[in-house]
Amino acid sequence: MGKQELLDHLATGTTTVCRAWAVTRADGTVLGFTDHDRALRFGGISFKAESGLTARALQQSTGLSVDNSEAMGALSDAAITEADILAGRYDGAEVESWLVNWADVSQRMTLFRGALGEITRAGGAFHAELRGLAERLNQVQGRVYHRHCSAVLGDGQCKFDTSLPGYFAETPVQAVEGAVVLDFAGLDTFEDRWFERGRLLVQTGAAAGLSGFVKSDRLASDGRRRVELWQRLGADLAPGDLIRLEAGCDKRSLTCRQKFNNFLNFRGFPHIPGEDWLTSYPSSTTVNDGGSLGR
Repeated sequence: MGKQELLDHLATGTTTVCRAWAVTRADGTVLGFTDHDRALRFGGISFKAESGLTARALQQSTGLSVDNSEAMGALSDAAITEADILAGRYDGAEVESWLVNWADVSQRMTLFRGALGEITRAGGAFHAELRGLAERLNQVQGRVYHRHCSAVLGDGQCKFDTSLPGYFAETPVQAVEGAVVLDFAGLDTFEDRWFERGRLLVQTGAAAGLSGFVKSDRLASDGRRRVELWQRLGADLAPGDLIRLEAGCDKRSLTCRQKFNNFLNFRGFPHIPGEDWLTSYPSSTTVNDGGSLGR
């Protein structure tokens, strides 16, 4: 990637270097920025010069401590907008930063890799915390032993295909109430509460690309369906927006077996003893025949 050539260039004492950043959002959108006075391009990414984005000095250390920095810039329709930040489109976005010779962009070296942390907005500008790769080591790992499944429906542990017929629906919104209650028509073939605890994905409209989780799903006698979300999305929904609804899972073994026929991939412990078993004891007034102590 030209790291040695860049180091040789820096050793000359007369340099033509700048910084460049690439931000990759969860929806696949890639944005490039540079503090140089003209645009750059390398690695298939265009780095805009007039984005108003700058970064503070990067704090790095040995060991497992987290590298961190901060990016700041102006909110602009041409770059990072306040609407996209409020919608959560930059939450957890991946960030990579380079030191690059703008006279020969093949001479560059990576300075930072990580993700966006907390983003604050004030006075038409934003401040974004940058967290290094070691931040992932601060996240809790491992499994919890309980009766309910620890997997997420459709993930690598669950392995259930949510695109199977009967387990999803794509339909436009008929009405929106309070930004969290949605009415649909033509979904009366699905059982009442079929999408409860499921996922809602927005396909079109101002909230396209955003998703939420279903709190309740009720089928009315006239065939209309009312779905309520746990919380409002980062952008407004409107009648006519195309929505994808995915079947809900309450994490119980019975649901996994009967609703999804996926018990072989159940990631819980349905037969773990409960509190009654822990507090039970033998008694001389009961029949001690080797059966359950709780009866």
